[in-house]
Amino acid sequence: MGELLTKQEHFFAFSRENKPVKRIMPGTTITIETYDCYSNQIHSGHTEIDRNKINPATGPIFIETSQPGDILKVKIERIEIAEHGVMSVGPNLGVMGDILEQHEVKFIPIKYNKAIFNETVNIPLNPMIGVIGVAPEGEQIPTGTPGSHGGNMDTKLIAEGAVLYLPVSADGALFGLGDLHAAMGDGEIGVTGIEVSGKATVTLDVIKGAAIKHPIVMNADGLAMIVSARTLDEAVKQSVEHMIELLRPHTNLSINHLTMLFSAIGQTQISQVVDPFMTARFFLPRYFLEAYNINLFND
Repeated sequence: MGELLTKQEHFFAFSRENKPVKRIMPGTTITIETYDCYSNQIHSGHTEIDRNKINPATGPIFIETSQPGDILKVKIERIEIAEHGVMSVGPNLGVMGDILEQHEVKFIPIKYNKAIFNETVNIPLNPMIGVIGVAPEGEQIPTGTPGSHGGNMDTKLIAEGAVLYLPVSADGALFGLGDLHAAMGDGEIGVTGIEVSGKATVTLDVIKGAAIKHPIVMNADGLAMIVSARTLDEAVKQSVEHMIELLRPHTNLSINHLTMLFSAIGQTQISQVVDPFMTARFFLPRYFLEAYNINLFND
């Protein structure tokens, strides 16, 4: 049986000061249990929410040999979700928060590989991880806030089969994850996806001799640079700039021609617009990487 970390071991802020609850060697595969984003507070007959218990992340996990300046490689092997999810909306929450007049919770059964929203609409599942990251370089950051360390990026590409790369800023990286979704649209405009508890099985490895400034995710379709900033405009601009900075040395293209190419084939995508910082990603198709034989980080 592989490594297991139960959801009882959790925290509400990514921090260099957090005490590790588990130590593992690089290359270890571990299954991590999670609460939903409400710490499983919402259930039949109880819909009140303690906002101090939002977005718990299970961990932190200390990865041996990992040091500041390294990259933590997170391969998402499997995501298992509960048989029901929950959503909520209300005043001052999300894009519609200035219009909504009352808080409402909705329970959503999950069966037959669908989320049963109502009698009319069954939603195809897209299990993904909302909160995933490492200790930041400076002060602690609440798990509900995204940043260069990862955190609450709410990026639907962080799903089974994807590989996430995170910049390491503390000894051991101090990795944690939580906030699973059964499905979520880009933007997460109502503040929640279909929130679920569950398990994520990941393989954690350390890449030496390379460094990144922001999270990067790769899947079968291509590569995305993920950036969180105070405004969406800032996040979009930085995601493009950092992608060009990362990939230009792997090509023989001038910055003018690379900009032209990325304008033709790249996709500016929105991850979420409802957290304290906005999160955008710049996505490039795999065929570009293959055309230039780009193998990032030699892994």
